[in-house]
Amino acid sequence: MTNLLLVFSALLLLAVLVSALVHRTVLSTAALFLVGGFLLGHGVTDVLVLKPEDDIVNTLAELALFAVLFTDGMHAGWKEVRSAWRLPGRALAGGLPLTLLITAALAHYVVGLGWIESLLIGAVLAPTDPVFAAALIGNEKVPPRLRRLLNVESGINDGLALPFVIIFLAIAQGSDDLHIDELAIELSLGIVIGVVIPLAALALERTRLFAVSPKFEPLNALAIGMLVLAVAQATHGNLYLAAFAAGVTVATVGDHYKEQFEEFGELIAELFKLGALLVFGALLSPTFLGEVGWTGWLFAVLALVVARPVAIWVSFLRSKLTAREQAAAMWFGPKGFASVVYGLIVLESGIAAGDQIFHLVAATIALSIILHSSTDGFVARGFDNAREVPAWFDRSDDEQDEPAAKSDPPEKTESSEPTKQL
Repeated sequence: MTNLLLVFSALLLLAVLVSALVHRTVLSTAALFLVGGFLLGHGVTDVLVLKPEDDIVNTLAELALFAVLFTDGMHAGWKEVRSAWRLPGRALAGGLPLTLLITAALAHYVVGLGWIESLLIGAVLAPTDPVFAAALIGNEKVPPRLRRLLNVESGINDGLALPFVIIFLAIAQGSDDLHIDELAIELSLGIVIGVVIPLAALALERTRLFAVSPKFEPLNALAIGMLVLAVAQATHGNLYLAAFAAGVTVATVGDHYKEQFEEFGELIAELFKLGALLVFGALLSPTFLGEVGWTGWLFAVLALVVARPVAIWVSFLRSKLTAREQAAAMWFGPKGFASVVYGLIVLESGIAAGDQIFHLVAATIALSIILHSSTDGFVARGFDNAREVPAWFDRSDDEQDEPAAKSDPPEKTESSEPTKQL
């Protein structure tokens, strides 16, 4: 634990010192911690010797994913989620299952896994993570509908993929009972916890019995998030749906807390994310990566450049997205902490193909982190040219926007409203 704290602190200081340089290159802070963990891990320098079954690995991955989804929800709010639903809806209803099926086909025909195990790895790798496309999502010149699409999709698809992971894992274990009722309760309970606790906390704050000083306002959302996490763990509600639902609820009901928490919360999520990446990198020893094999690496490449792009292209046919927007949506389906957590669940399940599946998942995630976190800035800068960003770019969804009446004054049209960063 001492070595981990020492290494994390040193890498964090280095990341801060070179952050301005990294921002202008294809390098990324995420890649720095991943590669740093690898170089300091087992089989290279042996400074950090970790195993997938160590508690710190699973705990950090869960906390990082919870923090990221909570802050993502804070960026959205119910109004934004509702107004921008049609595009994320296409990605979730069409893109998610198609990505799962294409990934499963690749695992079966390229690696040779059985169909159930292939569907399982497809479910594990189906979720996306906006963390490794931060430069794209945080760039105000990128059309907000594209940023909302990627943000809302990634916030919800973690929870949607979980039932498939559990069902396919139960089948792979030879279980006759898929526990569908228990799964439904877990997912529903996560949403209820994520909505009720923030509503209750914010309602108490508005009573005459309590008053929050300006100094402690940023901590209010943090306290709500921590309570949601603790209650979800205690009641076995789904952590990730609870996190996203809580963030959306706070942003909707307590809008001023969203502004107070934004910078503070993002820094907390960043710390958890970088710690999880360091630990994950330390698991990727040269021996581990060598065990993936050439067919495994071919699968990892195809899972990134074929599965997601084809699925999104099919899902967004006739969607009225520009070619540049659709290309960005097709490419930015980075694999992240949800897949790490689900991969660890598969590994700990004890199924015969568990170790092979974890190797494939880990290789795909590592490749995704390097490729996506290194290209998000480049793709985002492609939207900087004003000539390529039409005047109507701040509309949430062309398909549901109605033409403004001719009598409406210009200042009341959507295009005149200031663009908000998600």
